[in-house]
Amino acid sequence: MAEITRRTALTSAIAGAGVALPTAGSTVAVASPAQVHRGRPMLTSGVSVGDVTSHGGVLWARADRPSRMVATLRGRGLGRGRTLRGPWVTPDTDHTGKIDLSHLAPGRRHEIEIAFEDEHGRRGESADVSFTTSHPGRGGQSFVWTGDTAGQGWGINPDLGGYVAYKTMHETRPDFFVHCGDTIYADGPIEATVTEPDGQVWRNLVIPEVTEVAQTLAQYRGRHRYNHLDDNLRAMYAEVPVLAQWDDHETTNNWYPGEVLTDERYDVERRVDVLARHAKQAWWEWQPISNGQDRRDGQRIHRKVERGKHLDVFCLDMRTYKDPNTPGLEQQRTSLIGDEQVRWLARELKRSTATWKVISADLPLGIVVPDGDAQESLSNRDPGAPLGKEIELAWLLREIKDVPGVVWITADVHYCAAHHYSPERAAFTDFAPFWEFVAGPINAGTFGPNEMDATFGPRVDFVKTADHPNQSPRGGNQFFGHADIADDGTLTVTLRDLRGSVLYTRELSPEL
Repeated sequence: MAEITRRTALTSAIAGAGVALPTAGSTVAVASPAQVHRGRPMLTSGVSVGDVTSHGGVLWARADRPSRMVATLRGRGLGRGRTLRGPWVTPDTDHTGKIDLSHLAPGRRHEIEIAFEDEHGRRGESADVSFTTSHPGRGGQSFVWTGDTAGQGWGINPDLGGYVAYKTMHETRPDFFVHCGDTIYADGPIEATVTEPDGQVWRNLVIPEVTEVAQTLAQYRGRHRYNHLDDNLRAMYAEVPVLAQWDDHETTNNWYPGEVLTDERYDVERRVDVLARHAKQAWWEWQPISNGQDRRDGQRIHRKVERGKHLDVFCLDMRTYKDPNTPGLEQQRTSLIGDEQVRWLARELKRSTATWKVISADLPLGIVVPDGDAQESLSNRDPGAPLGKEIELAWLLREIKDVPGVVWITADVHYCAAHHYSPERAAFTDFAPFWEFVAGPINAGTFGPNEMDATFGPRVDFVKTADHPNQSPRGGNQFFGHADIADDGTLTVTLRDLRGSVLYTRELSPEL
């Protein structure tokens, strides 16, 4: 199966201990700082903002030494000139820091200067982040989504200009960006060069932490730091708020809690629970997501991000609460989302008054994703009544069948597609029709298509795949989704490629 190849075609050879640097004139070189003060704290990895709503968000940055994060509000917004002092960053957080924003003016462009201060209060290098808060009364806005960054050994290629598709997404001027998971490929070594099937040589920027599978906290952190070496990603993150999720490759391929690996490359640690703790800590340090959003668990990935009159986004975590991968034919209900999360999702969807309730899933619903003889995703290749993890989805769909405006988005399978689910085609019929849009990868090998499971009645309305398995980004088959919501609530979804070409369009009218 191509899908099995896609998820296991990870380069295993280790590059040299040195660092392969971009050539002169490359667009991948680290961006020039906005201000530089010698001997004072420097910004190492750009700045970003995440989870922006009508009134708040989360600022993120990383310093090169222990120091205090500070943010100064600029522009014409409420509180101009006000300075917010954040945490003192140390090696315990990989020198990353976050500041939660609140009481921002809705529907307004905000500009904030981020810097770090040393122990004497002397401010070092600074950079600006800008973003627009949503408006509770006016709902027009747009967003992009995708997944799968630096997979299958295809990393930052200075010859091509780095992560070109991030630049393409940025040029659409979205109000925010949803990264549906596989923000890194901790299990995929990146070599200095890779020979493509046509003989062309792909050249990667390489740092030591990406040359072998991640097993230590330092290696997981290095994977995230690697992505922030790319100018395109940094430029986009400084102007486009991020809604981040995780999937399997932030830890290791197809993982689930309690698993013990047999992969011989893991010669330091094979217990997935230990690896996942390192992976989650590094992911959390490097993503602009609040450290204190849940009193019981400050690191809860599933959450709702309200975006005004027309949109609520529900980010799921389909990894933390997952039962083991099996053929998926159990008569009893098993978990992909987990009981607490699925009940939270049903409850919040019912409460939402937004025109559109977009559920961002890190795994697809009807696509079969094999894991050897088992199944990695929800589907089990059996077209009959729900079994195993499908029973969990059936419960959710039944609970929300009277909730209008539910749309699913996802990535994961390294091709793009549009699926319509409807009970008249399904074995399970107690649900309302809905759309699922799939887009990715953004800088990884392209594959597909996969087999579809008929239990919930999917119809493949569109699909675009690789020209050959594990096609590099050079081929142009890198995909992202773009969603535009008009002031009247009309939702237009397009699927686009690396160059920004529109491959598919679907317009959805709000249910009044």
